[in-house]
Amino acid sequence: MFVRWSNLTLDREEQHRLPGYRDEAIVRRFQAPEALETRFYEVRARSVLNRVPERSRMPFRWTINPYRGCSHACTYCVAPETLVLMADGRTKPIADVALGESIYGTVRDGAYRRFVSTRVLDTWSSIKPAYAVSLEDGTELIASEDHRFLTGRGWKHVVGTEQGPYRRPHLTLASKMIGPGGCVVRPTVDDSYRRGYLCGLIRGDGLIRSYSYARPGRKTSDVYRFRLALADTEALDRASEFLRHFNVVTDEFAFARAEGSRRAMRAIRTQTHDNFERINALIEWPVLPSLSWMQGFLAGIFDAEGSCSKHILRISNTDEEILGWIKASLGRFGFDYAIEPTHQPNGLIVIRLRGGLPERMRFLLGTDPAITRKRLIDGHAVKTNARLGVTSIRPLGVTMRLYDITTGTGDFIANGVVSHNCFARPTHKYLDFNAGRDFEREIVVKVNAPEVLRAELARPSWKGEHVALGTNTDPYQWVEGRYRLMHGIWEALRDAADGAGNPCSVLTKSPLLLRDLSLMLEIAKRTTFSACLSIPTLDEKAWRATEPHTPNPRARLEAVAELNRAGIPTGVLIAPLMPGINDAPEQIEPLLDAAGEAGATSVGGAALHLRGEVRQVFMGWLHAHRPDLVPRYEQLYRRGAYAPVEERRRLSRLVRRGGVPSAFWRTSPAADDERAATARQGFDPLADARQESLF
Repeated sequence: MFVRWSNLTLDREEQHRLPGYRDEAIVRRFQAPEALETRFYEVRARSVLNRVPERSRMPFRWTINPYRGCSHACTYCVAPETLVLMADGRTKPIADVALGESIYGTVRDGAYRRFVSTRVLDTWSSIKPAYAVSLEDGTELIASEDHRFLTGRGWKHVVGTEQGPYRRPHLTLASKMIGPGGCVVRPTVDDSYRRGYLCGLIRGDGLIRSYSYARPGRKTSDVYRFRLALADTEALDRASEFLRHFNVVTDEFAFARAEGSRRAMRAIRTQTHDNFERINALIEWPVLPSLSWMQGFLAGIFDAEGSCSKHILRISNTDEEILGWIKASLGRFGFDYAIEPTHQPNGLIVIRLRGGLPERMRFLLGTDPAITRKRLIDGHAVKTNARLGVTSIRPLGVTMRLYDITTGTGDFIANGVVSHNCFARPTHKYLDFNAGRDFEREIVVKVNAPEVLRAELARPSWKGEHVALGTNTDPYQWVEGRYRLMHGIWEALRDAADGAGNPCSVLTKSPLLLRDLSLMLEIAKRTTFSACLSIPTLDEKAWRATEPHTPNPRARLEAVAELNRAGIPTGVLIAPLMPGINDAPEQIEPLLDAAGEAGATSVGGAALHLRGEVRQVFMGWLHAHRPDLVPRYEQLYRRGAYAPVEERRRLSRLVRRGGVPSAFWRTSPAADDERAATARQGFDPLADARQESLF
């Protein structure tokens, strides 16, 4: 990706101290579309030659990383008021969702995707152009163009094209979202709602009565009794709170101990005349019930007499008047229901809600019962008849602060549909940055890298060992277009050893390295130099899924061809090779052909490495995109960061035709000599090279 920086202005300058750096970093922002919401921490490094740990399997000992963090990353965001389905069955605006909270995500289980509880691993926001996506059921989703939603045909970006560089799976008017649906705003808890809730709960499960009998020593024979006994304390606590709001004070006591399968019950009570009269007034049937009263009544009667077993929501009662109010309230909100007599002696009638999961969600979210266990959907299949077809996609013409989260499953439920989240990269944690947004928006720039490198290469202790660039973060990510650090780094390597040059190589995903071709040629005349472009696949779907916002693989192949034509030995690294994702022969064969046409002097394959927190990141991605592969990867990487030897050998053989190196691996004796010399210096582009990053 090439960026024009000549017309950019500095937005503001501040200072910030990063762990491990003696001096404060200068923090810069630039007025460029690519740099919005990105901060560049300009630091003065004390050393830039980094020693590779001995335990590492890398075929080189020294590396240089002028940048920390990578702007190749992507961001998916939705509007702050977007309702996220929490693990207690309620919703919360995404802007209010906190780190560590439990929410619902999904995982693939056999033939179905199912709801599971997951944790929020990170939260952040950014300012981006906003789009509105409208659905058949009236739902509106506000999101960035890059956000992805799950449809019947897989994950789709909000906006994309059928051809050209912006080609990617995207929503159309033929798309149908996947999710529970039924997402409505939580009811307002006003006095009407409180009265409705108390009416439903107390009439459904309470005892309220008065009677008279002669009591010696008492002035009156009237007795007033109110009692509400429940096994679910959430409903009992809400009833107590609502009663206190109306100046009704109750006592709580243990009503029944737990026995066998029966749970313990607690109760509240009062026996005063004033409280008794107030409660009777609160639970009177209204003449003209408001919508808020009906919402509260349905919540209360459901807490008292409702159930949601085997994915079916039911409310049962024997009182014809109560049943009449249930039916009237359900009908007022447009719910479809069935009446099911039980033929029991007490005349019990069951009202069953129709419409499946979308209607259950609409009922539970729209009435807000207190009892959590009746609201949970863990293990339920994400298979509904919700009306989630896309009816319109339109730009709002404004930029907005949009929010995103990282979850353990890689997704979450946003306004009733399954929504993809962005993945965190953990490499920034040692700088006190978070592993999500900060990795891509808080870029550390070692502005003095060229001069520090020049000094380090001039030390008597330096033995002129091979130096590999691009082994951690890409040195040619687009921010290099502004700082041009690589130009000075190549000059230092060219001039090392009194002008004899220092052996070196570069691994990148970007054609931007062509900008420094003249310097690379100068180095190659003096010492060994090679380049390698990482191209994991030509498959459009696999590329977009694993490396969004990186340069097109075809553009990388063109760079390979141009470098080789110029005389720079340049190979292709098919890395990381991921079993089940980009290791199919029909995926690799076209890449081998294309690399041959580009004159690649080497083609290597590197199996996926899952070191440290990268394991969590990748496994989260796998759960979201390819849950069918999760057991396979858990088995392959059960003993550590590397795949078993046999699996690595299998993947290595994939880049060889007929079990021998492809013809273009050694295009000339000169190429053979260059590779041999490079290997003697400690770097072999065909060895088990390190992957730059996963996403």
